[in-house]
Amino acid sequence: MQNSVLAVGLISGTSVDGIDAALVEITEQDEKLQVRLIAGHTFDYEPNLRAEILAVCAGEPRAIAQFCELDDRIAVAFAQAAIAIIEQNPQPKDRKPNFIGSHGQTVFHRPPLGIDASGKTTLGYSVQLGRGAVIAELTGIKTVSDFRVADIERGGHAAPLVPMLDWLLLTHATENRACQNIGGISNVCYLPASGTQDLVFGFDNAPGNVLIDMATQKLFNLPFDDGGQLASQGNFYLPLIESWLQQEFFHTPPPKSTGRELFSPSYLEHCLEQCQQAQLSNYDILATLTEFTARVIALSYRQFLPKFPDRVLLCGGGCRNRYLVERLRDLLAPAAVMSTDDAGVNADFKEAIAFVVLGYLKLQKRSGNLPSVTGAKGSVELGRVYE
Repeated sequence: MQNSVLAVGLISGTSVDGIDAALVEITEQDEKLQVRLIAGHTFDYEPNLRAEILAVCAGEPRAIAQFCELDDRIAVAFAQAAIAIIEQNPQPKDRKPNFIGSHGQTVFHRPPLGIDASGKTTLGYSVQLGRGAVIAELTGIKTVSDFRVADIERGGHAAPLVPMLDWLLLTHATENRACQNIGGISNVCYLPASGTQDLVFGFDNAPGNVLIDMATQKLFNLPFDDGGQLASQGNFYLPLIESWLQQEFFHTPPPKSTGRELFSPSYLEHCLEQCQQAQLSNYDILATLTEFTARVIALSYRQFLPKFPDRVLLCGGGCRNRYLVERLRDLLAPAAVMSTDDAGVNADFKEAIAFVVLGYLKLQKRSGNLPSVTGAKGSVELGRVYE
């Protein structure tokens, strides 16, 4: 029996560079999913809204009323993005999306703290703003959101969640693969050739674009290093990189997750101070931060993956940084390094597509997390439905 639905996926990542919207058709036949991206677009945040999100992410205090207002403002922006992607890509016979899967905007993430003195597990905490009830009200479309809560309540990190999509769509019969997302924060999903779900393995593994982007904004007054052109003009300084690689997070065994709480503006300032003491040019600084990101990713593979992958599939904004990709190809040899585009999944909108898939699984009353990735005590449905 074939089941086909039309849906919209929405997410804004830790880079806070806009709302990724994907209009997607999902077809399921004999329990095998096929996903077709009809359209994808990134809708910029209004500058004042983006500045407020970044301020909250950086830990600036806000009154509860201000926090609630921000929640609603983000929801309105997400709803407008959903409406725009639908109106810009009308479907035959005015076919309306069955649902919206919205991740929202993460503004705070605290991993589980392990076992406390009383012997009880201290649960993690993760805050995504842009409430689904508002999106459903403004669009008139059933909305699934709050995807991370259920996994956290089962003791998990609720991160990364995209490996469910990786397992469903990118597992290969004979290759061990790693899907490497390079957003604001980087995460990896290891897909064994066997395709067995409980052997899928993943974790947050590097700062991704967050430090590179903040440094580019500070040093060059540009939003990001387009294609890695700036970093490619510098020379990285290995002694500093080697000292930065000693940071505790990089050596903590998975499951693990992180965010701007660790790789914060103050973290960058400390790095910049050391770079300036070493008399690095601005180009050298960017080259050093880019090399740092690449080496952290490579280190995580050799430390924690069950086997070194045959192929690495890149996605997220970092896969468009040609200099970073070039360094990864060198550091991850002999693995073949390419984009998920080459495997049939759009690299720019993969996360938005993932939350369509997770929304679909929720509406089918099927589990959406991978305990082998998040560290949760068991499989659980992800998300809450608003109509």
